[in-house]
Amino acid sequence: MRLAITGLQVSFGARRVVDVDELRVGAAEIVGLAGESGSGKSMTTLAVLGLAHTVGATVRGSITLDGAELTTLSQRELRDVRGRRIAAIFQSPATAFSPVFRVGTVVQRALRLHGMSKSEATEAASRAMRQVLLSPGLLDRYPSQLSGGQLQRVAIAIALALRAEVLLADEPTSALDVTVQAEVLEVLRELRDRDGMSVLFISHDLAVVAELCDRVAIMREGRIVEQGPAATVLSAPADSYTADLLAAVPVIRAEAGP
Repeated sequence: MRLAITGLQVSFGARRVVDVDELRVGAAEIVGLAGESGSGKSMTTLAVLGLAHTVGATVRGSITLDGAELTTLSQRELRDVRGRRIAAIFQSPATAFSPVFRVGTVVQRALRLHGMSKSEATEAASRAMRQVLLSPGLLDRYPSQLSGGQLQRVAIAIALALRAEVLLADEPTSALDVTVQAEVLEVLRELRDRDGMSVLFISHDLAVVAELCDRVAIMREGRIVEQGPAATVLSAPADSYTADLLAAVPVIRAEAGP
């Protein structure tokens, strides 16, 4: 199992916001973590990245990557894991890019931070841009000159260039229109199928989860209330909360003819 979370507790003082018994992501698997806003999905992401402390939270439990425990690593050791082995993309890709620097400058810095030479970073960035169906020429532009979907794919390209094994995708399509959303989802499928990357896909949108994910875990108030194959959980939910979430998904019905 590539990423394994067991007995994870994330707290702010006496208030526990995440209490996950078990959540696993296998090699070349896309697992959805779904639930309403405020259910603890993003805090789980921060805990996996070793960044929960930056917002004042404390973390207990076990998070392993290919069997190696991450929670006992120093911040310096975690920096080596973040990006190179576990990468993350978020809802608003523009926040990952400074408006005063060209996109390529930001990408180059990320790659060189993890040990690439300037020439290696240039080559890796260009190759990764093509893999996400973008022209390397876009690296010469400023973030404001790219669409949200293009910036999201650049963020994915950074993970590709670093050869990350696990991608944490936290609401990566919720700020995009449906056409661009479909393009980003297709890139994520390609990462799994072509590169064997594992993806933890965090979303409140069960329609997107059903379309993309192999398995799904449903989170409510920090706890996983149900998990299993996406087709099974989303067609025949065992928990009433999952059923309520599914009932809230808009359904477009064809109008009857005259």
